[in-house]
Amino acid sequence: MRPAGIVLLVCVAACSGTLRGTSDDGRVVDPATGLPGLPGQPANVPGAGTSGGLPPPGGAPGAVGVLGLGANGITRLSRAEYRSTVQALLGVDLGSDVELLPADSFTPFDNDYTLQTPSKALVDGLKALADRAVVAALADPAQRASLVGCSPSGPGDAVCLGDFIRRFGRRALRRPLDDAEVQAYQSFQSFATSSGDFYTAVSMVARAMLQDLEFIYRVELGGPIAGLPSAFRLNDFETASRLSFLLWGQNPDDALLDQAAAGKLRSDADVRAAAERMLGDERGKRRIERFHALWLGYDTLPHAPELNTAMRQETDALLRRVVFDQQRPWLELFSSGETWVNGPLAELYGMPAPRGADFAWVPYASAERRGLLSHGSLLSNGVRGTDTSPTRRGKFVSERLACTPIPPPPDDVNADEPPPAVSGQNCKVDRYQAHRVQPRCAGCHALMDGIGFGLENYDARGAYRQSDDGKPECMIDGTGELQGKGAFSGPAELASLLAGSGDLSSCLVQRLYQLGVGRDALPEDRPLLDALAMRGGGPGMQLRELVLAWVSSEGFRIRTVDER
Repeated sequence: MRPAGIVLLVCVAACSGTLRGTSDDGRVVDPATGLPGLPGQPANVPGAGTSGGLPPPGGAPGAVGVLGLGANGITRLSRAEYRSTVQALLGVDLGSDVELLPADSFTPFDNDYTLQTPSKALVDGLKALADRAVVAALADPAQRASLVGCSPSGPGDAVCLGDFIRRFGRRALRRPLDDAEVQAYQSFQSFATSSGDFYTAVSMVARAMLQDLEFIYRVELGGPIAGLPSAFRLNDFETASRLSFLLWGQNPDDALLDQAAAGKLRSDADVRAAAERMLGDERGKRRIERFHALWLGYDTLPHAPELNTAMRQETDALLRRVVFDQQRPWLELFSSGETWVNGPLAELYGMPAPRGADFAWVPYASAERRGLLSHGSLLSNGVRGTDTSPTRRGKFVSERLACTPIPPPPDDVNADEPPPAVSGQNCKVDRYQAHRVQPRCAGCHALMDGIGFGLENYDARGAYRQSDDGKPECMIDGTGELQGKGAFSGPAELASLLAGSGDLSSCLVQRLYQLGVGRDALPEDRPLLDALAMRGGGPGMQLRELVLAWVSSEGFRIRTVDER
């Protein structure tokens, strides 16, 4: 129906890589925000201390983009984004039906466009879901009336159908439709008149739009920028879409689209004001919760449903308290001296139970417990079967909390099997001694096992223990080491080391950026990441302010491509 859109999609999708610099050092900043932006005044952006695992810039001079940005690609809606967007458009929750779409790859987020490939399964799933969603929406008279927005005078009511096409099309495709597009969709009127049912045309229009490339993919074209042939400034509607999928994980609402139509998403101040509204909305709070759940590995938990739900409630409550209710420094998530528990969670943690059956804020009973790293939601990571694995827990802390990747094991090593007993000794600490005596294993395991053993006093659900499970003779020492940072015992001391080193703040910046651009950070992105870390990377950094600083910088409204 619209082959030109397909051609544009292919052309844009082919653009990837980096924007080559034109200034001496390839780095400029937006004077208003201190973040990399359009050329204005050259500036050296110093490093932020820790790199968070991001490789240093390399290659020939000019490899770092003048905007401090690597090239952008086209992101397809993930299952979660598709489900949320369809619910916002049609009032229909597809639930588990979204599993008709190909499974997303989690890295740790579900929107990595470098791993998204088209397939027949994708096309078939999109058709099936569009059919189901539209049928469900039109089956409910009240929902149908809300969706269409006008009362047709009969099957041939072209005015009502045209109004629906424009209104629904703007929301679904995240931009206004031009007259030619409206006319093309209006051709479905003939099916309404032949069937004698106006809603036949509505159904066909909605199904077609839910399978449109610009609905499934977040296409960003932008306009040219003088002097920068590889950079394009997003228009207001593209900015609205980028904002909405970052802050809400779904399509823009009518209020944001109205701002775009009025040209109110062009200045830093306008974008910041829009983002403040969106973060204050319930959708913004749920998005921050899901960002942490995916990043920190507790989006799905392995326990009984009641315990899983309680653990998520505990962690979500602390997030909302620190980030939104009190707007406290983000690092306080890892140092909080009390947590939100009900009776079963309090019993699990060995804490005084709150009165009644409800949740309440309760102080930790031990100084070794503090903040998120003491939550069962996070301590459930790094589990092998029903017991903890010091190696897996250490790998989780290194890669998720410090953004420091661990090299994979040799091909002939089965990482799913725990170390065997050593000389008849079956305590865990003895068995893991094998990692320290084998030269080809020692280097990597030194980065993981030392961390994991410092958390061994906490079992697979986060309950405190003094010995290996089922082996009272195997007493747990509980001390560990974060290599290069120091020794620790328990979650509170580990969190203190991570926070003091800057690793936590640096990793937050990197993961927030990854969520926004749909890929892991590249060396070309370092100027922006360093500037964000410098701007908000200290102990007083508030997550809300960090997000607002990024989205209101001019670089957020720029698309870059590879010119090489």
